[in-house]
Amino acid sequence: MSDIRKLLGLKIKEIRRKRRMSQEELSFESELHRTYISDIERGNRNVSIKNIEKIAKALNVSLKELMP
Repeated sequence: MSDIRKLLGLKIKEIRRKRRMSQEELSFESELHRTYISDIERGNRNVSIKNIEKIAKALNVSLKELMP
């Protein structure tokens, strides 16, 4: 699995689950739609750096920690 989108999605999903957050909670905290979060976690979205920043803030991690 070398696709950076899939690796990023898996990392976000892993951190979200460790924090016991649902996709809905993450979407609310990041101000992104739940289906968008789902698409990211499955590697189906090419996410902008701005949205990666929103997700990192919502998960309370640094951008560096989100990078695969």
